[in-house]
Amino acid sequence: MASPRTVTIVALSLALGLFFVFMGTIKLTPRLSKDAYSEMKRAYKSYAKALPGLKKIGITSVLLRKIIGSLEVGCGVVLTLVPGRPKDVANFLLLLVMLAVLFFHQLVGDPLKRYAHALVFGILLTCRLLIARQSDDRPEREDSREEQHLNDQEKNKVKQS
Repeated sequence: MASPRTVTIVALSLALGLFFVFMGTIKLTPRLSKDAYSEMKRAYKSYAKALPGLKKIGITSVLLRKIIGSLEVGCGVVLTLVPGRPKDVANFLLLLVMLAVLFFHQLVGDPLKRYAHALVFGILLTCRLLIARQSDDRPEREDSREEQHLNDQEKNKVKQS
């Protein structure tokens, strides 16, 4: 039977992965929702206006939206389908994206209801990463401590004899 830690990681990976595939797709194409796509276009225009440094380095609002959308889709697919260490890398990249999105929302002065989802999913990504990075060798450490304790007791017995 799978450990609670494993079940938690798998559930978070699937839920977060599917969410980011969905949200990234909305940023890239109007096929899922024309209204949401239009809203994303409008929001990213305001982010690009608030950061004139992006324009200086050649990043337009369209390019910014496509970069973030592509990162979300790619990392979401990795979180959903790819086993092992790449999930942690994807998780970390998505956490950085969420921090950037929070920064953008704060920069343009959006109310909390506009960026609450980024806060929640940032927290979920952080939790998933922390749980995934917990060491699996805790039982081994306890076993090695018990072995060390037994070895110390045997040495004491030898000294006493």
